[in-house]
Amino acid sequence: MVRRALPERTCVGCRSRASTKELLRVVAVGDGAGHSLRPDPSRRLPGRGAHVHPDPACFAQAVRRRAFGRALRVTGVPDHGELATHLDAPTTTSGQPDRTRVASKVGRPT
Repeated sequence: MVRRALPERTCVGCRSRASTKELLRVVAVGDGAGHSLRPDPSRRLPGRGAHVHPDPACFAQAVRRRAFGRALRVTGVPDHGELATHLDAPTTTSGQPDRTRVASKVGRPT
């Protein structure tokens, strides 16, 4: 019996290749104000998809690099609020990391 190879995709956050079973598919859905990112765990939504690890670190890195817009070929910055709540990522609606959760040494006395 011949075993088939599992399809592999590249994570838009960390740029590493992984099996499609390990990655979450994301699609851009157009609305009146622009595009919003929607998670597609069942891989059934129509349109071009981007893949990301279901890890808040990979998600934050993809948002910081604006990789979703390039991978999905949409103009502008897509709204990633729904995807952030799906992944429970520590980001705000502006796309920047939540500064209350990020420990910073800037401005601390020595």
